Amino acid sequence: MVDMESKELKQTPLYEYYQEKGLKLIDFGGWALPVQFTKIAEEHEAVRTHAGIFEVSHMGEIVVKGKEATRWLNQLVTNDVSKMTINQAQYNTMTNEQGGTLDDLLLFKFSDDHYLVTPNAGNTDKIYKWMIAHAESTVKIENVSDDYGLIALQGPKSERILKSITQTDLASLNTYHFLPAEHFSEIKDVIVARTGYTGEDGFELYVKKNETQALWEKLVRAGFMHGLKECGLGARDTLRLEAGMALYGQELTEEITPLEGGVGFAVKVDKTEPFIGQAVLQSEKIKGSKRVSRGFELLEKGIARHTYPVFNQNQKEIGVVTSGTQSPSLGKSIGMMLIDKAESQLGETVLIKVRTKQIPAKLTKKDWLKSIHKN
Repeated sequence: MVDMESKELKQTPLYEYYQEKGLKLIDFGGWALPVQFTKIAEEHEAVRTHAGIFEVSHMGEIVVKGKEATRWLNQLVTNDVSKMTINQAQYNTMTNEQGGTLDDLLLFKFSDDHYLVTPNAGNTDKIYKWMIAHAESTVKIENVSDDYGLIALQGPKSERILKSITQTDLASLNTYHFLPAEHFSEIKDVIVARTGYTGEDGFELYVKKNETQALWEKLVRAGFMHGLKECGLGARDTLRLEAGMALYGQELTEEITPLEGGVGFAVKVDKTEPFIGQAVLQSEKIKGSKRVSRGFELLEKGIARHTYPVFNQNQKEIGVVTSGTQSPSLGKSIGMMLIDKAESQLGETVLIKVRTKQIPAKLTKKDWLKSIHKN
């Protein structure tokens, strides 16, 4: 059932599959998607210890082709596209003139004149229009989002599961690289990328829209003996948060630069090709950001959610929670906040207003996965 009566939601290729299973679907950026198949904690645990499968077909796909594709893309994104090799994926951000983040996205390089750009679901139209507005005659830009389904297979046993239905040597496929046209029996031309949003090893499979369900069911059957679970939005969020990964609309927005949002590793302010927002970000890098992204752990019971205000010991408001959850792996409440840099020293205690109560929280690195993987 769809838990939204007042609006028409976009349907992914697995919509009817969800309906047949009687799953509760919610509005996620205008798409009807399930929060969970069973229990969020069970799905989360499956990905950390065995494997989980997610449908993320709501993500966008934009093809860029042309003899100047590399140079042109490099003018729009903060990372250095010229450093990419063929069949490599690159995490990136796209910024406006003020350095604010329009989106964080992946680039896939098929050749010097052929790229695939994958924006976040709610930003696909915005990014496509932005690219068109800055287009040159030497490049062709096509929004092919309606042609693709996208399945994420994540977890330590994901390679074993995928290997059981293909002859491809997956062990030689490095992280952030991809295979452009794999076959899974009758399902052909699947882009297999060693990427993900969980902090675990895994793959994202770009498949023709009308073959998405067939590939999903094939993977579910192949993973049955390996503890694979079907997963929804809930586990996807808790997994990415434990991995310290940014979520657009929370850690990153048009009012938050990628440097402030904690993804400065994808900002190359000194690259040869100038990009939109470069001057602002270059200045910010030299002078230092006034706000920074920090992890936190609550020291008392509670969960600090997105938009909850943060105070110092003198009751001065110094930041805001961008993401928060009860970590299934750690058994404690963790999250991320955007906080004044002057108040951001690791190990310090701040106060987060959770409903009517101020709860103390310790500022931490966003490296919870290290302790999770040690155990």
